[in-house]
Amino acid sequence: MHQYAVKEQTYFTHIRRDLIRLLPPGEALRVLEIGAGGGDTLVAMKQTGRVIEAVGVELFELPGSHQAHPFIDQMLFADVEKSELPLPKNYFDAVVCGDVLEHLVDPWAVVEKLTRFLKPGGYFILSVPNFREITTVYRVVVRGDFAYNPLGGVLDQTHLRFFCRKNAIALATTPSLRLRSVHTSLRLSDYRPRRYYFDLLTLGLFRGWLTSQHLVVSEKM
Repeated sequence: MHQYAVKEQTYFTHIRRDLIRLLPPGEALRVLEIGAGGGDTLVAMKQTGRVIEAVGVELFELPGSHQAHPFIDQMLFADVEKSELPLPKNYFDAVVCGDVLEHLVDPWAVVEKLTRFLKPGGYFILSVPNFREITTVYRVVVRGDFAYNPLGGVLDQTHLRFFCRKNAIALATTPSLRLRSVHTSLRLSDYRPRRYYFDLLTLGLFRGWLTSQHLVVSEKM
């Protein structure tokens, strides 16, 4: 827990509009967010008018955050790997894991566990850092430096697992989940003009090196 104490408040409170864009179509959605941080993304989901129930799970309380905001219907404080969540099965239209699975010992088991809360046809939405991102590869392979960063990034000190595109897809593809779509932060949220236009000019050939995150959407069968 002390490793999280050094992080800036924005690490827990920024709004993940890229994940909101990936919510299933339709209205009256019920959404469960794992690693909900300060609750800002859940509040923003409610503000779209499409989400009627927003439930979050976070490891610890964050004083001064939106965890107790009236738009959040329920905020549970639990270790998702160790705790049985008191939530209904086959209930939610979407389960969202935004940059949380890489912090877990066994994210594959957690995906299976969380899938139980999804209704058939519901979306499992995840994002994970891209270990193949060019500055990370340069640091590790060229400079021979696997130094962890206590403040965040691909080599965040709290990361236990690492993923490239095919690994992120495999994480979200199970006997109960079928792949719907794969996205990159380069296209959804992490707008860097030089990388963006280089990606356009090269027809996406180097996209796996340019993006900092992979976002995957699967559907419960």
